[in-house]
Amino acid sequence: MNSESPKIKVQLVTIDEDHVGQRIDNFLLTKLKGVPKSMIYRIVRKGEVRVNKKRIKPEYKLQDGDIVRVPPVRVSEKDERPGPSANLSKVSQLEERILFEDKHLIVLNKPAGLAVHGGSGVDFGIIEAMRSLRPTQKFLELAHRLDKDTSGVLLIAKKRSALRHLHDQLRFKKMQKDYQALVKGTWQARDKAIKAPLLKLTLKSGERIVRVNQEGKECETRFKILQRYQGSTLVQASPVTGRTHQIRVHCQYTGHPIACDEKYSEQKYDDSMRALGLNRLFLHAAQLRFTHPGNEEVMIVKAPLDPVLTQTLDKLIKV
Repeated sequence: MNSESPKIKVQLVTIDEDHVGQRIDNFLLTKLKGVPKSMIYRIVRKGEVRVNKKRIKPEYKLQDGDIVRVPPVRVSEKDERPGPSANLSKVSQLEERILFEDKHLIVLNKPAGLAVHGGSGVDFGIIEAMRSLRPTQKFLELAHRLDKDTSGVLLIAKKRSALRHLHDQLRFKKMQKDYQALVKGTWQARDKAIKAPLLKLTLKSGERIVRVNQEGKECETRFKILQRYQGSTLVQASPVTGRTHQIRVHCQYTGHPIACDEKYSEQKYDDSMRALGLNRLFLHAAQLRFTHPGNEEVMIVKAPLDPVLTQTLDKLIKV
C-alpha cells in the first residue's frame, strides 16, 4: 500500500501472526493512514469492510488467516503530522545509541531530555525519531516508557507479536529493570524495599505530580546501595510495579530525593550538584533483563552512564 497516494484501491489482506488479536478498527487506522476514526467506524458499520466476506463490528479481534477486505478510502494527507527529519542532529545521534537490533526489536540507550513520544507541546519524541531513521520499517512501537528526563535502556518492538510478548512479560513481572540513581544523604541499608501507594494529582497550576497516598495504587521498589559518597548515595533501584514517577517519589518519600529532580528534589542539594556540573536528573535505566520475543533466550542489556553522570560521580568523595 502506498500511504502517500490520495486514493487507495480495494485490498484483500491476509492476517498473519503479527496482527492476531488486534481489533479491526485499530488495524484499519494503521492501514489507512490519515483517515479519521469517525470514517473508519462508518465504513465498518456500513459493511464496506469485510472479514472472510462477512460483516463485522469495530471491536472484532483479528484471527490468524482472516482475509480482510479494505475498501478504497480517500486519505487526507494533511491530517498526518510530518515526522522529524532523519538528518536532524538529535535524531541522527540516536543511531549511535542503539545497543541491540534485530528483526524483532531495537534496544536503545535513550538520552535524557527527549520524550518517548510527541504530544503536549513536544514536536516529536523517540518513537517518531526512530520511525524517521527506519522509514521502511512497517511496525515500530514502544514496548514501555521512560520519563523524559530519565536516560537508559528502552525497548522498541519491530513486530506486533514482539510487542505482545514484551507486554506479557511486563504484565506478569517477568522483566527486571535496574536503575541507578544518585540520591541526597546517607541511604539506610535497612531500606531494601519501599512499599508505598502512589496517587496521581493535578495541582491548581495544572502541573501533574505523584504523591504517596493510601488511596493510591499499590507500589514497590527494591533498593541496593552501590556506593556511598559525602552527602550522597548511589543506589540501584528496581521497580517491582511500574507506576508513573515511582522511583523518584519513593526516593523522596524516604527523605533521599534524586539529584536534580525538578519535581521532587530539594533546591539546596540540587544547587550543590549543579555546581559539580550535573545539569539533568540523575536517574538512569542501567540494565534490563527480559526474554527475547523471537528465540525465547534471556537477554541482559546494559546501558552505560552518560558522561555528565560519570563526571559528577568522579567529583564526589567516596566514604
